[in-house]
Amino acid sequence: MNNNKSILILIVVLFHVIPAAFGAVVIGTDAGFVVTAPIADPNGDAFTIDGITHVTRDTSPATAIKIVEMGWWSESATEESNYELGLYATDGVLELGEAGTLLEVVRTNAKGTSAGWKVVTGLDWEISPDTDYWLGLQLDDTATTTQDNRGTNSGSARDLISSQTTLENPLGGGSWTGNSAYAIYALWEGAETPEMTLINLTSEGGLG
Repeated sequence: MNNNKSILILIVVLFHVIPAAFGAVVIGTDAGFVVTAPIADPNGDAFTIDGITHVTRDTSPATAIKIVEMGWWSESATEESNYELGLYATDGVLELGEAGTLLEVVRTNAKGTSAGWKVVTGLDWEISPDTDYWLGLQLDDTATTTQDNRGTNSGSARDLISSQTTLENPLGGGSWTGNSAYAIYALWEGAETPEMTLINLTSEGGLG
């Protein structure tokens, strides 16, 4: 009886602990390529990001042709600091598939001092459909630790390089982790659908 009770307690504990450990960051919702910019807390695992470059890999949608916005989640309210956002190809120099060539970047962006989503709008970055890319974030040091969110089993891959002051080109990569994602997103757009103009072929006297 005591053994059964112990097993039941262990199952209950694991049920509550494991979801928290894996986090809730989801590719397509608050990470990777999204059709709608996220506004809610991703509720993932918090981790330090200042002074570090972080990248998340995802595959562009089949109809995507450009990125118009990028953003990342700041878990904590900390001091003002500059951050950079960028787009990397998967042609890494150390390992096949890792982040390599920096295709696009915005280098001067004020983080602000509040928690929440940090967003850069007005981008016009051309991308190819059905293609793997790495979304990059680098945040300068803050006196108080700044945190983002990450989630396991929620994305294609994530990687980081410590002691970084800018998004390097090429990145070089660290030791990337599969089936995981940082809360870094790219809002994409597809090709515009041509407007259809209906022509009235009838006339007062009819077609004949």
